[in-house]
Amino acid sequence: MPAWGATDDWPEGWPEEADLATRVALVNDGELEFIPTDAAAGAHYHRNRIAISEASLEQGWVELTQCHENLDPVPAAQILFRADGIRDLAVDHSRDIGRAWVDGHSVQLEDVGPNAELCIQAESRALQSLGDGLFRLRNGPYMRRFLDGYYPMRVVLSIDYPAQRLRLVGQTPVTQEGFNVHRTQHGLEVEATFEGRLVTCFDFCERDDESCGDMAPSCGSHPVARSKPTP
Repeated sequence: MPAWGATDDWPEGWPEEADLATRVALVNDGELEFIPTDAAAGAHYHRNRIAISEASLEQGWVELTQCHENLDPVPAAQILFRADGIRDLAVDHSRDIGRAWVDGHSVQLEDVGPNAELCIQAESRALQSLGDGLFRLRNGPYMRRFLDGYYPMRVVLSIDYPAQRLRLVGQTPVTQEGFNVHRTQHGLEVEATFEGRLVTCFDFCERDDESCGDMAPSCGSHPVARSKPTP
């Protein structure tokens, strides 16, 4: 059964009528590669709204609203979450999907149509206290996978956080073509177009702690360069 990932590995199926040899010849082998926005036109579009509250700083749980568009039409599929990283999972709404329901830490789908859209709500344990007033919001790996290959994907993160309490001190990956970070009135807007596996980390410090943030650990098991936040 095809599966789309949500916070961990995300294998994804393709329509049966597509030519398998052509797909395999064009795939990425998993190494992260950012691509221009137009190169991801029509690809799986994955939107996330993440809200960090005062309670999140104590407990690590953030509010998550997640929507999937441009899903491949398949008879059955599932969206998988890490078992200990998700709670209160619910289907918010669906379109052009015969049936969508929660089963444990997954969302099961039947009869996914060509214009399918799915939105879900949950709480995700994505915020970690690293000590000394430093917090990390870590998401991913995001990927669009079939067999041993990875295909173009577009991910958008809208991150709200209590600016009166926190200040952004670092991000991974760095801002570049295919990975853009913009400040908003309430937080951050992130847009990524890529092939392979993407893990994002955003580091925050207590606003009154000027010494925080200098020695944050690398992001994930395959570290990439950290940067200071986008001005």
